[in-house]
Amino acid sequence: MDVRIRNHVTVTGRADGPVAMLAHGFGCDQHMWRLVVPILERDFTVVLFDHVGAGRSDLSSWNEERYSTMGGYAEDVLEICRELALGPVTFVGHSVSAMMGVLAVARQPEAFARLVLLAPSPCFIDDPASGYRGGFSAGDIDELLESLDANYLGWSGAMAPVIMGNPERPELGEELTNSFCRTDPDIARVFARVTFLSDNRADLARVSVPTLVAQCSSDAIAPPEVGLFVQSRIPGSQLVTLNATGHCPQLAAPEETAAAIAAFAGASG
Repeated sequence: MDVRIRNHVTVTGRADGPVAMLAHGFGCDQHMWRLVVPILERDFTVVLFDHVGAGRSDLSSWNEERYSTMGGYAEDVLEICRELALGPVTFVGHSVSAMMGVLAVARQPEAFARLVLLAPSPCFIDDPASGYRGGFSAGDIDELLESLDANYLGWSGAMAPVIMGNPERPELGEELTNSFCRTDPDIARVFARVTFLSDNRADLARVSVPTLVAQCSSDAIAPPEVGLFVQSRIPGSQLVTLNATGHCPQLAAPEETAAAIAAFAGASG
């Protein structure tokens, strides 16, 4: 299988710039980065790709065994890095892709120069015994997944505006709804379980490259406590709280998001 075709890999920007690899979240594809890319490509080589099952990826490459765990997606990231051979990259993972980046760095740290975790959550479910707050009870997540199983299109229409936030800008929620609806429901059901049931809290300590945790000032999906937890568990990591609200700052506040990435990743301009 050609990795570039499998993940619809695209490379743009400055050939002599540091490499920024942008990874999208659940129900999205690389198009979600379109407002950030023109800013970053002034100084960076920008790598974009679609997770298998999303966007213009090769759907024939999807199989439930590989993609029912976060590890399968992390291995895809490493395979893309090896295929492109662009040297150590700054991996920018949004939402669920943040933990894919964590796992990829833990497996092969030499492939990465830096790690940017944008609106990350290592575990969405609260763990009262340890004092961890992920933002959802186990019952909340069960209900969410049952609703998705029963009526994926209806779930998409109801959840996308909540995930996006910014109710005064309904066009953003509509865009995310449409993105969800373009995803094959059967693939989405499996990916939703990977997203909302995974617990990667113990993996955070395995990160050994400079890391930026970028959270939004208000986020219904990843509350501020989550960002603080992630930063506290990754040695030497930095935390920045964006003025952006909602769970998709690359759409809601692309300039601010791009500036945070560029400042951390070492752009020259």
